[in-house]
Amino acid sequence: MQAPERDPLTRPDGTPLRILTVDDEASLTDLLGMALRYEGWEVTAADTGLSAVQAARDVRPDAIVLDMMLPDFDGLEVMRRIRTEQPQVPVIFLTARDAVDDRVHGLTAGGDDYVTKPFSLEELVARLRGLLRRSGATTVRPDSQLVVGDLSLDEDSHEVTRGGEPIQLTATEFELLRYLMRNPRRVLSKAQILDRVWNYDFGGQANVVELYISYLRKKIDSGRPPMIHTLRGAGYVLKPGRA
Repeated sequence: MQAPERDPLTRPDGTPLRILTVDDEASLTDLLGMALRYEGWEVTAADTGLSAVQAARDVRPDAIVLDMMLPDFDGLEVMRRIRTEQPQVPVIFLTARDAVDDRVHGLTAGGDDYVTKPFSLEELVARLRGLLRRSGATTVRPDSQLVVGDLSLDEDSHEVTRGGEPIQLTATEFELLRYLMRNPRRVLSKAQILDRVWNYDFGGQANVVELYISYLRKKIDSGRPPMIHTLRGAGYVLKPGRA
């Protein structure tokens, strides 16, 4: 694996990115904190679900590294509670090596990525950097607009509009839409989408693609001429809707 880039990632106003780590293993949170501070980020640690919810309320993190198993309640419940106040915050789940169900549930419930324990700090930081870029939490570049028909997406600010109306997406929904918009009128298979959006073999769980396509359709196409189309046995294609 290549070493992660060392160009500094900051918020658009130049202040350090804020990361919340949630795990009840003190040694792990200490190591995570050291690795993330090395990136120049501010790190807040929590060791229970309740303390994580309170910490998220206090610091308003740009991303959360969240263990699935906590002493009081699980990571899915922590994410649900935090996202009632911060619906766009990206979440990376930490899961046990063989907990395939945890991974699937975490992603289908709205998580953006996962890493399995034990993991390398280098891998986690690389995943987190990619997620922060996708989520729009980092500095904004000019000329970052993708436009297909009346659908517009800013790759850095995370702003999406259709017909001038804003559309709120999670980080993973945003990355999926960006991939579709970078390839307009091109049929993309489930395997291609898994590889590009999730960056790894999802163990044959191609249904996660169907799930996220359905999420996007509800937000992009609802009440409008459809732009996202299914080609049976081939994949999905995005093209301008016709009135």
